[in-house]
Amino acid sequence: MGSQLALGKITAAHIDETFDVNVKGTIFTVQKALPLMGKGGSIILTGSSAGTTGAPAFTAYSASKAAVRNLARTWAEDLKGTGIRVNVLSPGATATELAKEALGEAGLAAYGAMTALQRMGDPAEIGAAAAFLASSDSSFMTASELAVDGGLAQL
Repeated sequence: MGSQLALGKITAAHIDETFDVNVKGTIFTVQKALPLMGKGGSIILTGSSAGTTGAPAFTAYSASKAAVRNLARTWAEDLKGTGIRVNVLSPGATATELAKEALGEAGLAAYGAMTALQRMGDPAEIGAAAAFLASSDSSFMTASELAVDGGLAQL
């Protein structure tokens, strides 16, 4: 969850709301699910390219996603010896129905132009990356971040 608010206009309520959803929500969801997981389990946290690069007027959102990235590092240590892996899937601009509605065609084109691939991601591409992280094909990955962002945070 993230909404734009420029530096100088950020409020405590804005920070609380963003961190409550993105950080506290992640922590408490994983804690509840952990007793149900066993060896071979894969925890996939939702990050964002904004957690690596930052984004104008997304101070709280970017910081919350950087915190999520660090949760994976910490929890990989906490889960040593359990056989449970934890990784972060960090998408970039994705052409979801919500994005199409909020940005329109011109906005989608503008965001897409910021990536090395010159387009928005398709939700199916993000889903394929999540399926990879959930599968045994990624069995030697933990504490990692998988950027599915068209190169946005990599250049």
